[in-house]
Amino acid sequence: MKNKLPAGLLLFSLMLMLSVPVPGAQTYYDARLLGKAPVVRSQGRLGTCWALTAVSALEAALLPQKHEIFSADHMSLQNGFVISQEEGGDYKMIMAYLSGGMGPVYEEDDPYGDGETADGLQPVLSVREIRVLEGKSRDEIKQMILSFGPVQTSLYMQRSTTAPSLPYYNSETCAFYYPEQMKPTHDILVLGWDDAYPADSFITDPGMDGAWICQNTWGEDFGKKGIFYVSYADANILGSGLAYCRMQEPGEKEHIYQNDVCGWQGIQGYDTDHCYFANVWTAERSEKITSVGMYSTGEKTEYEIWFVPWFQDTASFRTREYITEGQFDDAGYFTVDLDEPVSLTEGQTFAVVVHIRTEGTLKPVAVEMKKDSFTENVVTEGKNGYVSLTAELWEHTEERYGTNVCLKVYTLPE
Repeated sequence: MKNKLPAGLLLFSLMLMLSVPVPGAQTYYDARLLGKAPVVRSQGRLGTCWALTAVSALEAALLPQKHEIFSADHMSLQNGFVISQEEGGDYKMIMAYLSGGMGPVYEEDDPYGDGETADGLQPVLSVREIRVLEGKSRDEIKQMILSFGPVQTSLYMQRSTTAPSLPYYNSETCAFYYPEQMKPTHDILVLGWDDAYPADSFITDPGMDGAWICQNTWGEDFGKKGIFYVSYADANILGSGLAYCRMQEPGEKEHIYQNDVCGWQGIQGYDTDHCYFANVWTAERSEKITSVGMYSTGEKTEYEIWFVPWFQDTASFRTREYITEGQFDDAGYFTVDLDEPVSLTEGQTFAVVVHIRTEGTLKPVAVEMKKDSFTENVVTEGKNGYVSLTAELWEHTEERYGTNVCLKVYTLPE
């Protein structure tokens, strides 16, 4: 087993957050030219494109300073969901796996395609921010690629749609274009773009020049050693996706308090754009809260974070102490690092409260729930989450709604 990533990775993760040029004048960008292209993988006959693409995106974000290979096998089998590798996956599964501290782990510790997975492995990278691409403009997505590295997205694409007899994929130019909007079926990695990529490279005329430079999960035999081009006019590309924006070395002996192994599966609220939500836990050791993690279910989310030092019942919420506030510009998963860590003593029952306001939504709180066969493992018994409209009357979500509040606390030993 490898040693953990070096401390310098933390500095590198901060460097990823530095501002970069606005892409409006940048007509061509290819992450490969900066040494940020991960290894090309082959999913074989398994439905694991989502996991392979996700770990490739994480690898690309670390390149060229660090060249790591993460395990898609572990992500697709050790994620808390009831799902096989043949059934595929989705973005909420990825966010739950990464934000919940289940991974990633190294490929060598859980190799791909052997039909087995390793138990008890610890994550070698802590992913602290994942942004959802849905609703983003072309220029906004370009900016994310420049700022954070290659992004993950979906296409309506399977091997049958690339057949020579169909008008979607030109094997000579490695150019793909699907003109009709469909439910996406395949995940790929977007490495960059070429505004001048000629329209006549596609079998069917897309009506405009320009293409995204993409990496597939079908091995080097597809495209140009795994690389192909997708027209800007494709009806499905970048309608959704994820950008992996902040990561760091896991803190030694870091612990995550959480109630939502399967993460954001539903939304809850009071038919208004704001809501209070909270989770209650009992400290397992003498420790300090260093960060708070939560989902933003839409763009322009404002938050305030509060701490309840001694929780007995809902009346204890009136003793909450203000910690910090801020805003998330995008939907996704975010962690907020506290300027002053909050100390806990072993056996202390405490609560963290968040007041959230998300523009344009009527149910702003992300919750875990049983909603399909994949989430049959969701457990609400014994969990202690609450929601409130005014912070006066509180509802216990597990008892009232059968949901768990998506709110996490990261701690380190004192």
